[in-house]
Amino acid sequence: MHTGATVSKRRRKGKPTAGLLRVGKYTAPVQTAFKEWGIVVEALGRGGQIVVLRKGGIAEGRGGFQAEHERFWLFPTRFHQQAEGVVEEARAGFEDYELPPEEVLRIEFCAEVMEARRLDSLAAAQRLAGQHIWREEVIAERFDWGRDAGIYAMAVKVRRLAAPVELPMLESYGGCKSWVELEPSMNFAGTEPVLAEDVFAEKLAAFREALA
Repeated sequence: MHTGATVSKRRRKGKPTAGLLRVGKYTAPVQTAFKEWGIVVEALGRGGQIVVLRKGGIAEGRGGFQAEHERFWLFPTRFHQQAEGVVEEARAGFEDYELPPEEVLRIEFCAEVMEARRLDSLAAAQRLAGQHIWREEVIAERFDWGRDAGIYAMAVKVRRLAAPVELPMLESYGGCKSWVELEPSMNFAGTEPVLAEDVFAEKLAAFREALA
């Protein structure tokens, strides 16, 4: 089990981020979860997209969002206006999305960051259109939000648990923040990628080409 943190030093255009925490093998415990709209978690979980675009929440302070973790669980949130923030084709899926009771957190997917970049150009973020389900207006709002214009783009490889895990929804998970620490921690052992390697490679190449 590798416990030391190493720094990712991808030198690509678009300011690839440093400081991604490498957790080690899939048997290593992973406690960190990434909060994202439930409808987007579903899109990631069915292989419809590998792209995550994030600016940060109020609770993350002046530094905003940081791509600090290489592996994490996908934490689906219940934001009631999710359907309004995605493209029309994705809205039908929102109607079929089944939420657990409010006191339950259902974890079905985990993710590994393959590449992360901070984008200082809205045009760069817009070139990722078609690779995710957010509406262009949502991305523009996120880009302009806060003191500094910009947004983080991550390409993630998503894996599915053999069976969903249901955990108590703790008060500490609330608030406008991207990262939370789950109780208890779990590992990725027994998970399977949602996309075949060749399909994922094509999507990752498209992500890189859009930001080249």
